[in-house]
Amino acid sequence: MARVAARLPVDGEQSTHPVDEVLPLPKLALYGFQHVLAFYAGAVIVPILVGSALKLSPQDLIYLINADLFTCGIASIIQAWGIGRIGARLPIIQGVTFTAVSPMIAIGLGAGGGTAALLVIYGAVITAGLATFAFAWMPARFFRVVMSLFPPVVTGTVITILGIVLLPVALKDAVGGAPLVGDGGDPRQLAYAIGTMLFVLVVMRLRRPFLSSIAVLLGLVAGTLLAFVLGDAKLDAIKTSDWVGVSTPFHFGAPKFEWFPVLLMLIVMLITMVETTGDTYAIGEIVGKDIDSETVARALRADGAATAIGGLLNSFPYVAFAENVGLVRVTKVKSRFVVVAAGVVMIILGLLPKAAAVVAAIPPGVLGGAATVMFGMVALAGIQTLGKVELREEKNALVVGVSIAFALFPATVPAYFDKHLNADLSSLLNSGVTLGATAAIVLNLLFNGLAKGDAHNVPQLALPARATVDGSDDPVDPDGPVDPATEPEATEGREPVAVAVAPDPADEAAAPAS
Repeated sequence: MARVAARLPVDGEQSTHPVDEVLPLPKLALYGFQHVLAFYAGAVIVPILVGSALKLSPQDLIYLINADLFTCGIASIIQAWGIGRIGARLPIIQGVTFTAVSPMIAIGLGAGGGTAALLVIYGAVITAGLATFAFAWMPARFFRVVMSLFPPVVTGTVITILGIVLLPVALKDAVGGAPLVGDGGDPRQLAYAIGTMLFVLVVMRLRRPFLSSIAVLLGLVAGTLLAFVLGDAKLDAIKTSDWVGVSTPFHFGAPKFEWFPVLLMLIVMLITMVETTGDTYAIGEIVGKDIDSETVARALRADGAATAIGGLLNSFPYVAFAENVGLVRVTKVKSRFVVVAAGVVMIILGLLPKAAAVVAAIPPGVLGGAATVMFGMVALAGIQTLGKVELREEKNALVVGVSIAFALFPATVPAYFDKHLNADLSSLLNSGVTLGATAAIVLNLLFNGLAKGDAHNVPQLALPARATVDGSDDPVDPDGPVDPATEPEATEGREPVAVAVAPDPADEAAAPAS
């Protein structure tokens, strides 16, 4: 029997889901800007790492950062707004995936570095993006077989791993950034991180809905202002940046297509597909929206389209950004149009290097303090997904535990990969997300085999019987339906009311077209 989740007001008519609510323009702008600040450090760190490794000039590096922001805006709008059957229409920010950093550096160094290496990288990125886009249009039955690789035990494990792997990134920022970690870090930056974190937590503790929804933004602003007063927020980059910078297709030249870089990037996109699948289910859990295989397919099409566009506009592979999943969880602002607003802000920042430089002036300690809260919430979203899994069964417990162990291996002994593996294999495996996600998929197949149907709907079908209407067997909330518009407090933490409908022959058509 098909099942449709909806929030019902007292009069029995379906109300607008919070995901589709269009907020007033001032709130859209404010919440959107908060999303940009939350993901900014993660967004720009990839072009910075790749550009630095390839020894690009400062001008080329600035161009990469602006191209990245510009394309992030386009990709996020595609994902949240949706174009036809492309885009999940959920509050999901798109950003450059960390998984691709090591492979892209390996590809670039193998091509000799400099801007010439970017051409080989972009050829691989464009090819991988188009392949991902095509994959998400596979026939419905084949797509369901592939999606059966990702039941809750896998997606929950991957989301948890994302949070765990991202937390060290935030903690490194908290002590002044990766370059300072080996020297013990900067106590002043750690003080900013702790102060920012406490500020965010205190604002959340006040339990004022509006203030709680912008707690991260307020923490970033307050921390930066304090750092500026104390002389630790540098604004020199604002003076030297241009006012306008437009990213044009193939700025560095025509892309080059070589078989091994293409193969490496295809493997990267397989991992990002697992990330996006996990993040899509996680955001559905947070906003109270049922996620089916068609929603995941639309999210993956947006990933593929954004990645191909990224290669055209001098950027890199795109994925649903876990950092902002955590922000939605913290703020409880569920409207997808907030992400659309964030996309517009990112496009503007991508066109105005000086504006981007203002955001870049946020000290690493301040960013680290705010990010620690958000990344912790990402891990929590994964744990909540694992709550659907019977972890008392040893086979499921082994999938989760061993996968997390694999994910921590690269962070624990990073030198092992460089010393004992060739450069190509090292660039592929030296990623906690890659190893953890691969381990989760393989171990789940070993212990559980392929899931039948849409595994993520199984827990809903197994709900215990409760009071019913008209003698039906469908579970109904004993407290009755609640209109979130008139009784927001009553709906906090409650699941959407499940409404049973007759079997619909069009259900099969809702999956990706053959």
